[in-house]
Amino acid sequence: MTTPKLTSKLPDVGTTIFTVMSELARKEGALNLSQGFPDFDGPEALLDRVSHYLHSGHNQYAPMMGVPALRAAIAAKVADLYAARVDPDREVTVTSGATEALFCAIAAVVNPGDEVIVFDPAYDSYEPVVRLQGGRTLHVPMHPPDYRVDWGRVRDLVSDRTRLIISNTPHNPTGTVWDAGDIAALAGIVAERDIHLLADEVYEHIIFDGRTHESLLRYPDLFERSFVVSSLGKTYHTTGWKIGYCVAPAALTEEFRRIHQYVTFTSNTPVQLGLADFLTEHPEHHLTLGAFYQAKRDTFCRLLADSPFLITPSAGTYFQLLDYSAWSNEQDTDLAVRLTRQARLASIPVSPFYLDDPGHKVLRFCFAKDDQTLVRAAEILCGLGDHP
Repeated sequence: MTTPKLTSKLPDVGTTIFTVMSELARKEGALNLSQGFPDFDGPEALLDRVSHYLHSGHNQYAPMMGVPALRAAIAAKVADLYAARVDPDREVTVTSGATEALFCAIAAVVNPGDEVIVFDPAYDSYEPVVRLQGGRTLHVPMHPPDYRVDWGRVRDLVSDRTRLIISNTPHNPTGTVWDAGDIAALAGIVAERDIHLLADEVYEHIIFDGRTHESLLRYPDLFERSFVVSSLGKTYHTTGWKIGYCVAPAALTEEFRRIHQYVTFTSNTPVQLGLADFLTEHPEHHLTLGAFYQAKRDTFCRLLADSPFLITPSAGTYFQLLDYSAWSNEQDTDLAVRLTRQARLASIPVSPFYLDDPGHKVLRFCFAKDDQTLVRAAEILCGLGDHP
């Protein structure tokens, strides 16, 4: 019998760097500051609410678009934070994590021959999804230490084939944050053009030093062409629950749901119900989340004052880049592996998030960790000495 031949649609795509580094950390018994997840649990009151629903018969399918209570709570939060009035029935969809929402949004608007603009270093799920739709990804590189967008280059890339621009602020992996000037530049580029926007805002509440999160929900002229994606897992220290959501105008949501219903259909019912209660009853959690993580950022950076790394404090997210150019000339992928194996500390190299490796000497570390973990990580990094 002949074995059918498999032709891969993504033949050059390997295992994500997050999986690679976390698995290496596990094998080596290393401290894992690579993949972005906390090493502490979610709020006790939230866990109690999920347990309540888990043990009171709410264990069957939720509605495809998400439980009504959670969609209503999300719409209320959006109105409170961004003065955006959205219909929870027609404009809010709960998804199985933000990555699923990103997939559905890209698939909803990108067709064969379309072009999508992303900003490198770009989260690694964007381009494979574009390619699966027959589209082409155009990359605009950003560079240290400030990682600002070259809007002139974006204007030069825009054409009649441009169908989507994907923004990410606060930005993973660099920890940078867009300002009002970036929003104005984006608005000027897409005005009068048939271009949709996908805003990856999963770290919307983790922003530091008095900055404002420039959500596209704040700008009606931009929101009318946008999918805005966020993550309840990031907000509530429960990444393993994989609950995200997408807010989009009704016409875009309709197309989004056409795809969502055949990807995961729906997400965990008791978790959604518990999140709805907690979001409604404890808004102080997301309102103080930035201060919570800013304290961890400050602790981590202070502990590294005597390390061989150059540090520009993160403006948002729970990631800190460390520039090792004064310490080593190694490729970042090689150094990340060596530090995991020899120093027992895992990080994420940044070059895999570029189309073309620019040769920057930086590693990304997650500081969403218990303070004792951060102290131990800093001891390892400071103990590396003046030479590799």
